[in-house]
Amino acid sequence: EVQLVESGGDLVHTGGSLRLSCVVSGFTFDKYAIGWFRRVPGKEREGIACFNSFNGHTYYKDSVKGRFTFSSDNAKTTVYLQMNNLKPEDSANYLCAVVKDFYSDCLMYYGMDYWGKGTLVTVSS
Repeated sequence: EVQLVESGGDLVHTGGSLRLSCVVSGFTFDKYAIGWFRRVPGKEREGIACFNSFNGHTYYKDSVKGRFTFSSDNAKTTVYLQMNNLKPEDSANYLCAVVKDFYSDCLMYYGMDYWGKGTLVTVSS
């Protein structure tokens, strides 16, 4: 059974930093894309960062480039999202998701195979 469990969300002030973690278990595919997404009630889901194992490239939403960084541990069992210079508009539930046999940018892809439940980030002004 594939499971993704996020953690690291918190309440921070504008300009602060957080590092989110997503522990992935039960996923054994070589070619995949894994991404961080965020949801705010009443708004469309946003793709924040997406790593594709096929080309080794990480894609970012324009508004987070230079502030957010995707990374993973050597075993690829945990992925991270380092978030710096946080802004109130970054407040959301952040989720990680993975899709197998996917060969491009997953930021706008709505067919991710597995999702975590998310971790809440609140940025106060």
